Amino acid sequence: MKKIFRSLTIAFSLAATGLWAQTPATENDYYQLRTLPIPQDAILEVGGMTVLPDGRLAVCTRRGEIWLIENPYQQKGTAPYFKRFAQGLHEPLGLTFRNGSFYTSNRGELTKITDEDGDGRADHYEAVTQLPIVGNYHEYSYGPLFDPNGDMLVTLNVGWVGYGASLTKWRGWLVKVSPDGKIEPISAGLRSPSSYMYNSSGDLFYSENQGDWVASGKVSQLKKGSFNGHGESLKWTSDPASPLKLTKEQLPDTGEPVATAGEKIPHYQYPACWFPHVLMGISTSDIIEDTKGNLGPHFKGQYFVGDQGHSKVMRMYLEKVDGEYQGACFPFREGWASGLLRLQWGLDGSLIGGMTSRGWSSTGKAPYAIQRLIWSGKTPFEMQEIHSKPDGFEIVFTKPVDPETAANPANYKISSFTYKYHHLYGSPIINAEESKIKGIKVAADGLSARVVLEGAFRKHYIYEIKPEGVKSADQESVLHPVGYYTLNAVAKGDLVTASQFTPFKATAAVHHHEMAEAKAETTKPGKTATKASSAKRVTEMPASWSAPDQVITVGTKPGLKFDVSEVQVQAGAKIKFIFNNNDDMTHNCVIVAPGAVDEVGMKAINLGLKGPDLQYVPASPKVLFHTNLLQPESTETIYFTAPSQPGDYTFVCTYPGHHTVMQGKLKVVK
Repeated sequence: MKKIFRSLTIAFSLAATGLWAQTPATENDYYQLRTLPIPQDAILEVGGMTVLPDGRLAVCTRRGEIWLIENPYQQKGTAPYFKRFAQGLHEPLGLTFRNGSFYTSNRGELTKITDEDGDGRADHYEAVTQLPIVGNYHEYSYGPLFDPNGDMLVTLNVGWVGYGASLTKWRGWLVKVSPDGKIEPISAGLRSPSSYMYNSSGDLFYSENQGDWVASGKVSQLKKGSFNGHGESLKWTSDPASPLKLTKEQLPDTGEPVATAGEKIPHYQYPACWFPHVLMGISTSDIIEDTKGNLGPHFKGQYFVGDQGHSKVMRMYLEKVDGEYQGACFPFREGWASGLLRLQWGLDGSLIGGMTSRGWSSTGKAPYAIQRLIWSGKTPFEMQEIHSKPDGFEIVFTKPVDPETAANPANYKISSFTYKYHHLYGSPIINAEESKIKGIKVAADGLSARVVLEGAFRKHYIYEIKPEGVKSADQESVLHPVGYYTLNAVAKGDLVTASQFTPFKATAAVHHHEMAEAKAETTKPGKTATKASSAKRVTEMPASWSAPDQVITVGTKPGLKFDVSEVQVQAGAKIKFIFNNNDDMTHNCVIVAPGAVDEVGMKAINLGLKGPDLQYVPASPKVLFHTNLLQPESTETIYFTAPSQPGDYTFVCTYPGHHTVMQGKLKVVK
């Protein structure tokens, strides 16, 4: 009894002093996902989606069909009803409805589809225009989107031949199609422009995926005559119809920072918002503006952006500085069932996500899905907005902050970085630098904190802003304590003086980022962890070997896959391991201990800004051997002695977002 009484006394004491931490809030506490049951005969690999005026959801699929879904909101617990409306299309990747007809972009055709007799099935298919195509698998066509004049906008992927190639006219462009089918080129330099939209101000934006010439995912404004970075589309600028005359030879293909390269390129359009690769997502998809506050009034006027590979929705806040858009992206809601490609607002205010994963693997395990995201009505403690200021940034929060933690500079970490501009696939993070904080001014209402920095700002750089130690007035932690602000110009305005900084007690808050730095110190170049990791990558045959006992070759193929699922080696054998990256994405190959793949994969994701320098190979005793990150169409050979303990080991790509699906078995036998 004495032991029980003592335990209860301790429990009440901890509760009274607040030392028992509340259960941390999760995304699901605020935003719930609801899955639509899909009939077995409907292979709903979503390519496009639109909500009809009567509330029905129309979906076109990559299998060439259009389905109409009645009651997609599952009112009163009733099931939705699916009816196939059209078929026989060629991988349509966009869908819209106007004046009683559907419009969709197939591979090589913009098609108008009409139900003329009113029986709920299409009976008239009309080719509005033929879209340019040679038949390359990567020549996707997206849209259309109607402009204010009634013309249609279509975006055209480049092909892939080991690099992005514009194999026929206007591939890599945004084009306008008139009602009579005439094609007019508008904007160049696109690679894989899967999604684009007009915002409430009438400005056009598109999202882009990492690839050759494209350092990372991004959202950019599209303007007539602008160039968005991908060099292959410029082979058509000599055509009289081209709105710009830039040539590929004018591009500084040197690997210099995007921040400076863009200044040398006529008509170059800097992104309004970078979505740092793997730090935010890996394949930026649809963009949708919340003009009604459907996901909470605190985010009204902001944008929600999908990511196909990471099966997630991100949030974006934009502002105009010197007449150009710039702003920040934030994590929002992970855990969607499949690769999130399309977003639409339901008539009930829910965010509907259409998904597909075939050939474009994702962290979501389902091959396809439709889900709705519903706001619970509760407000999370988040960074609501980030504003550029002449001496730093202003962070606006969704709830009043605790003034003590919010005033402590140690509870923030701000770093900046950029990428290389070159024809190679993607880019490592370069020129990373931590900013020194001079002080913090917390607003009287507690809803914002002005973070004043020392030194000059770096234009066209990405600023990572992390208020990790800041608490709300009721001691909540920030649900997503990171945002990435693309700084194209520094806003003008009043400066904050030292006398205006909010006082704080030096011991009042935990120095979160200093603890993180100390923890990360072991992974810096030259430290023990990196040396240990380097010993696991031997690229020359050891002098003590006369020859390897076994040669293993592992390659890659599209869809985040290795080209072999299992290899077998003898325990203790001398292995020559050849890794060929045949894919159009960056990969490594890491051999890990049995059962360790998820642990190692998550550690790779958590490397953050240090990941590229460490090849996304974390310092872990469970990492046995590894290659470096390889660009597409490249190879590396490593040598190692197979483990002496028989068992099922795993070879895996630890590039963030890949480890959950890109795995194979290394079977060690006696």
